[in-house]
Amino acid sequence: MTSKFPLALLLAGLAATPALAQAPACGGNFAQFIEGVKNEAIAMGVSADVAQKALRGASIDNKVLSRDRAQGVFRQTFLEFSRRSVSANRMQVGAKKIKQYADTFARAEAEYGVPAAVITAFWGLETDFGAVQGDFNTLNALATLAHDCRRPELFRPQLLAAIEMVGHGDLDPRGTTGAWAGEIGQVQMLPRDIIAYGVDGDGDGHVNLKKSSPDAIMTAARFIKSLGWRAGEPWLAEVSLPSGSFPFEKSGLGQNMKLSDWTAAGVTFRNGTPTSQDLPADLLFPQGRNGPAFLVFPNFSIYLEWNQSFIYTTSAAYFAARLAGAKPYDAGNPGDGLGDVEMKQLQQKLAARGHDVGKIDGILGGGTRAAVRAEQLRLGLPADGWPDQDLLNRL
Repeated sequence: MTSKFPLALLLAGLAATPALAQAPACGGNFAQFIEGVKNEAIAMGVSADVAQKALRGASIDNKVLSRDRAQGVFRQTFLEFSRRSVSANRMQVGAKKIKQYADTFARAEAEYGVPAAVITAFWGLETDFGAVQGDFNTLNALATLAHDCRRPELFRPQLLAAIEMVGHGDLDPRGTTGAWAGEIGQVQMLPRDIIAYGVDGDGDGHVNLKKSSPDAIMTAARFIKSLGWRAGEPWLAEVSLPSGSFPFEKSGLGQNMKLSDWTAAGVTFRNGTPTSQDLPADLLFPQGRNGPAFLVFPNFSIYLEWNQSFIYTTSAAYFAARLAGAKPYDAGNPGDGLGDVEMKQLQQKLAARGHDVGKIDGILGGGTRAAVRAEQLRLGLPADGWPDQDLLNRL
């Protein structure tokens, strides 16, 4: 299971109703806190018996707090992570799952427009197709994080939603387990999203994302559609660049380029050209111009909403492309990047020059990549957004 803190969780917190936002936030005596949550759930329409059943025996899980405090940063390169995550075994199992649940996947695409490969890639990366779903008690995890005063506005609504799920018969307060941050099931979704987008894919009258693959497939499809998925359009395609001069400074997200602009610049596709030349398209170099190159389209933004890590999302989109029939990427020869210490030095130098790189954390995120491109362009270097020792020395 991947370590993640999805944007969906942030959106869920921001979407809290005014009544939830005004509720006591966090901290204090845990028993009193639980009593307040129970009263709030009852005020929202949950029966007193259900609220009592859901919260009886709830306790603080210190392992959850440890995980929350120790969230690591994503320091692997694209080649490192994608080679490990898009393994031969995952490709084989993914293909078998697509065949095994062909009817369910066909229904998911017919109803929500999301292809089987896209759903299956998330399914594989999140939990190895349900094999690794997490062993934290979900109610305790959410109660712990809601009581904690670091992000109560995000987790209290999720705790209340979990109580509602108990009333639906879709969550066992003492038996349901999942990830440390409260995500449940084979595609790791939060309680509010399960309530909003849950689909009974197998027709048993319940939404059980832990045990029912049809439920997980249909729910994931509906959720992905809700994030803005555009049916019938591509998400990522590997490309090759022409020799000679090339507008590297136009690479990166949000450059307002079209597919026709890139084909005019000499970009060619390794796995077939998308039909519409009017599609918005951004050129990405996860590891610089000498490594793999991808054009990404509006549907790629859905991956960024599922998980904010650029390396994770690009790998997930690549995994989906492979499951849909694309060849393995051309790894090229990207050379060495910067280590953690050097990357922080680079970010400090970029910030000193007025660039907004966000936190000095040693992570090559979107802000740092944009700043690197700007400095590469100023220095007359190919502006591909991939920093190396030479750039650091020049700065």
